[in-house]
Amino acid sequence: MKNLLLILAFIFSASAFSEVRIGIVNIQKVITTIKAGKVVMKTLEKSFKSKQKTLKKEEADIKKLQQSIQKQASLLSKNALQKKDREMRGKIQALQQKTMQYQKDIQKQEAELKKPILDKLKPIIDEVSKKNDVTITFEKSASPVIYAKSEIDITDEVIKAYDKKN
Repeated sequence: MKNLLLILAFIFSASAFSEVRIGIVNIQKVITTIKAGKVVMKTLEKSFKSKQKTLKKEEADIKKLQQSIQKQASLLSKNALQKKDREMRGKIQALQQKTMQYQKDIQKQEAELKKPILDKLKPIIDEVSKKNDVTITFEKSASPVIYAKSEIDITDEVIKAYDKKN
């Protein structure tokens, strides 16, 4: 909130002297469009599919166990049935924990793979913003700006400049 107030104060003070030009850039579009970003996305997709395959196998095992318990329910003693039920709940809990861990792993891998791209992208966004005489540039999805009279989308220029430099 404090940063937003500082930005707004800067914009209003700058607008007293000249027209404020607000730039926007869609970082996600840039990453999914540039060659390096496509490689990152394919790597993440491969990793995701591998983890998903493991989870689906474990899920199928749990379903088989559940069906087995249902078939044997009338034949098993109360203690044996409770033991099988605990076993199934333990497997479900382990699957949930593994799912959460896989999500964290994918997010970590995504951050690690995107970091070099984002490091190279910052100076390019600065350069394209200056070229377009933009006063301030926001990332489109995180932008607190909902409307601006002189908004300039520099995403496509950033993509071209990135591919040209890299």
